[in-house]
Amino acid sequence: MASAINFTAAATDIFDLSPDQSGRVRAEKDPAAIAAIPPGFKFVTSGKFTVAVSPGGPPLATYATDAKTVVGADPDYALAIADSLGLELELVPVAWPDWPLGLVSGKYDAVISNVGVTEQRKEKFDFSTYRQGLHGFFVKADSSIKEIKQPKDAAGLRITVGASTNQERILLKWSDENVKAGLKPIELVYHDDDAARLVALRSGRVDVIVQPHAQLVYIAARDKNIKRVGTLSAGWPERSDVAITTRKGSGLADALTLATNDLIRNGTYAKVLARWQLSEEALPESRTNPPGLPKS
Repeated sequence: MASAINFTAAATDIFDLSPDQSGRVRAEKDPAAIAAIPPGFKFVTSGKFTVAVSPGGPPLATYATDAKTVVGADPDYALAIADSLGLELELVPVAWPDWPLGLVSGKYDAVISNVGVTEQRKEKFDFSTYRQGLHGFFVKADSSIKEIKQPKDAAGLRITVGASTNQERILLKWSDENVKAGLKPIELVYHDDDAARLVALRSGRVDVIVQPHAQLVYIAARDKNIKRVGTLSAGWPERSDVAITTRKGSGLADALTLATNDLIRNGTYAKVLARWQLSEEALPESRTNPPGLPKS
């Protein structure tokens, strides 16, 4: 699940994109999670939790105002996990296509970078879920559309999407369901450029924009002229979760799942998500290697 929008405007009045990150949420050591680390497991660097992250854009991960420090929800979550394990966090910025090979070759202990669980990826990696994978339905701030939760709510609406995207796949199925139920189809309006989709929404040429939820949360906070009216699982009709990714069979996943569940129980998890306005993506519990999106 890589970020696609080219974020050029800093929104330091909405999100803290400074390198010092004074408001970062910290966690306490978790003795149970530490005890769950396999005795023979060797971290890349002793005393450190080395984590790869792809700085694709806020609020998940981006470069701070110094153009070198990586900040965002995923780095914050990586820090909370490192704290739980009693380790120092070592973040390694990577290009999105490079994380699988780097993880397999032992360059880092884990990847925390909006990686979705799929059955194909489970053949090579272990997963500890930490967030829902969501798309967001957003409309103009003054739109009369109040809520989109199911196919009938979108009947007859003009929705902008990119061709051959996951959003298009889902909305075509929604439209078919509406037609079978005697409702109006959804009118999909295609824009390949993300900026063009926003212009189409703001100018009234479309009613709704659908994109990865986190991207639109940032844009809504920055521009203050669009609002969320619903969310949609990226794996609809199945749930699609985002997970900490580790090497297959390394034994670390169970400890990370345990740490995540303790962070959920003690409230640290909620604070991390709230800091980046991602509370909608919270999971009730973390799971190790849950069912993932099926192979296509």
